[in-house]
Amino acid sequence: MAIDADAFRKFEHDGWQRAAAHYADAFGEITRKTAGPLLDAASVHSGTRVLDVATGPGVIAAAAAERGAIVTGLDFSAAMLAEARRRHPTLAFSEGDAEGLPFGDGSFDAVVMNFGMLHVPRPDAAIAEAHRVLRAGGRFAFTVWAGPDQAVGFGLVLAAVQRHGTTDVPLPEGPAFHRFSDPPECVRALSAAGFERAKVDTVPILWTLTSAEALFDAVSRGGVRTSALLRGQSPAALEAIRTAVLAEVARYAVPGGRFVIPMPAILASASRR
Repeated sequence: MAIDADAFRKFEHDGWQRAAAHYADAFGEITRKTAGPLLDAASVHSGTRVLDVATGPGVIAAAAAERGAIVTGLDFSAAMLAEARRRHPTLAFSEGDAEGLPFGDGSFDAVVMNFGMLHVPRPDAAIAEAHRVLRAGGRFAFTVWAGPDQAVGFGLVLAAVQRHGTTDVPLPEGPAFHRFSDPPECVRALSAAGFERAKVDTVPILWTLTSAEALFDAVSRGGVRTSALLRGQSPAALEAIRTAVLAEVARYAVPGGRFVIPMPAILASASRR
């Protein structure tokens, strides 16, 4: 099915406007765990001019600033930017689109994108824009989730939907969510945009939850695509899905009343020629 880029962009934008108040609490702890590897892959250090695309609540921008980098965070959601500015009032944030960055050619030493590639209608255009705004020799790095067979938190929610609900929910068609979970596809896309020395790693991440309900609450309120899928279920199906998710999360209980879920990420990086 063909992707209507405008419809998908509006769907994502409206979703992040709604999820902004919940995202940091839902996913902030886990997405923060990629900050070190992501910034290392982009060679971010003191004095580096960094653009953090799809900054959300500013987690990666803040981590870059802690290294002494000169950071600009960018997002297309005004609600997300308000949250980022509230949390990090000393940092610079701008509103803009990953597929049309409002910066001149060669403006940055590094561009990073933490899970934002999953939410743009034309990922190849976003990669091309990152290439454009980098200086020669600059580094681009992005993360996405590994496939649902490895990123257990998402995998068990989707499996519960398939068993107890329906995936036939009228949502705008978007790019394949797990396209970049495939390392060779990351290399191909980066090379096609003009990058060189592409490298792909897996970042092992464990998601520590304080309750079995926390995972269902996070995906139902703190995201966009899966949240919309859950909202499209009947009340009875939604309760059955929730019950199934809680039962699966219980299998990952550890001492102390916590639950530890494997959620590895794929980290791709490359240099501009």
